[in-house]
Amino acid sequence: MLYFSRTMEVSRPSLHGATKWSTSGSSRMPKKMQFLIGVALIVGAVGYLMYTSIRETSLYYLTIDEFAAKKATLTNEGVRVAGRVGAGSMDWNPKDLHLQFLLSSFKEGEAIQAVPVRYQGILPDMFAEGRDVIVEGRYSHENILEAKTIMTSCPSKYEAEKNRAQAKAATP
Repeated sequence: MLYFSRTMEVSRPSLHGATKWSTSGSSRMPKKMQFLIGVALIVGAVGYLMYTSIRETSLYYLTIDEFAAKKATLTNEGVRVAGRVGAGSMDWNPKDLHLQFLLSSFKEGEAIQAVPVRYQGILPDMFAEGRDVIVEGRYSHENILEAKTIMTSCPSKYEAEKNRAQAKAATP
């Protein structure tokens, strides 16, 4: 027995009794359009991944003075704070890789309240009391900066020479 399809093509019944429909009808999307939709989906997915990764890794850089003024609004947010490791505040336990210290102002004797920092991990090279550091992490409800990354800045060996040259130039 013969059946007629939508496009008036003759077809034979299948084993299950359904009619075979032709794919040459106008309801099919052209291959070029399928390709363009696929490209648009891939570009959209890559763009979304780039946006979310940049948003997560781009933290605003604050000095300890700026952070002290805004710390109430930064609770439970990701922050990057620069300051100096407070003298006598470092508590390092090499057995469990636990570090605690106070992050204080760059200026000696300034009345900015130091921020306690907790860090779990390998102690960075050049980390010591009195060194300038950048701490990246979250400021908790307990008023502690929970660091996930600590970066130390290297003291410049040319800084002393520069200061001597400036002093010579200023002396008549």
